[in-house]
Amino acid sequence: MISIDYNDAAVLNALRELAQHTGNLRPALLEIGEDLTESTKQRFGSQQSPEGAAWAANSPVTVDRKGAKPILTDGGILGSTIDYQVNGDTLEVGSPITDYAAMMQFGGTKDEFPHLWGDIPARPFFGVSEADRDGILAVLRDYLTPG
Repeated sequence: MISIDYNDAAVLNALRELAQHTGNLRPALLEIGEDLTESTKQRFGSQQSPEGAAWAANSPVTVDRKGAKPILTDGGILGSTIDYQVNGDTLEVGSPITDYAAMMQFGGTKDEFPHLWGDIPARPFFGVSEADRDGILAVLRDYLTPG
């Protein structure tokens, strides 16, 4: 399982305030989960990390094997498995194909994973971008604003 914790003071304060006011974070977390799932899937189209850094290009070996297709979109399997779940007061965004997702998120070497045909550079797609953060805060403000 991949675990990336997100600790942003403004988001955490807004979540605490919402929990104090309503005692129920679930509706807000469900909405945030939908938004984060969608933005994560969009990274496969933009070929960028949550911070906006371009993913490393495919190696010549990969291009020879698969052609000059966009990165991590051959078959679209990984991107189509991105989903979320809410467990209590915790929102988790991830993929059920954890080993493959971890390899693409963090990268790995042929020494670590002998079944690979070469080293795999990290191509982060999980995480919270500035736009995601702004969206999270907007959702929380909506839940905190009466009427």
